[in-house]
Amino acid sequence: MMHLLDRIDKILRFCLGGIFIYAGSIKLLDPVTFAILIEAYGIVPEGLLLPVAVILPAVEVAAGIGLIFDLRGSLEVITVLMLMLMAILGYGIWKGLDVDCGCFGAGDPEADAFHGLRTSLYRDLVMLAGIVFLFGWRRYRAIQPMAGAQVVREPRKK
Repeated sequence: MMHLLDRIDKILRFCLGGIFIYAGSIKLLDPVTFAILIEAYGIVPEGLLLPVAVILPAVEVAAGIGLIFDLRGSLEVITVLMLMLMAILGYGIWKGLDVDCGCFGAGDPEADAFHGLRTSLYRDLVMLAGIVFLFGWRRYRAIQPMAGAQVVREPRKK
C-alpha cells in the first residue's frame, strides 16, 4: 500500500506540475492576449495588466518545475496560485461574468466548448484535492522537499 501511495504522490506532482508548466507557458507566449483576458475580470488596474500577464505565468512555470522536482516551497506556491485562481473564478461566477477563464491562455478549448467559469472551478477543485493529498502524504511520510541547491549536489533521501 505504501508503494502505491508513493507512486500516487509522484504521479500527482508530475501531473500538477505539468499542468502549471503548460498553462503558464501558453500564457507567456502571448502575454498581451492574456492581459486582455485578465482585464475582462475588472480586478487588476490597467497599468498592471501586462506585468501581471507576464509575472503570473512565469510563477506558474517556475512552481510547476519546482513541484516536479519536489523543491521546497513549490507546493506552497502552487497552493496559493490555485486558491487565488479559484477565488477569481468564484468572483466571476458571483458577478455573472461571461468570460474565458484564461486558465490555459486564449483559445482555451474548455472556454470554447462551455463558455463558463463553473467547469473551470470544478476542475480546480479536483486539482485542489490532489494538492491536499500531497500535503497529507508529506506529513504522514515526513517527506522533506529539497532545497534548490540540493538538486545539483545530492540525490533525494526518503
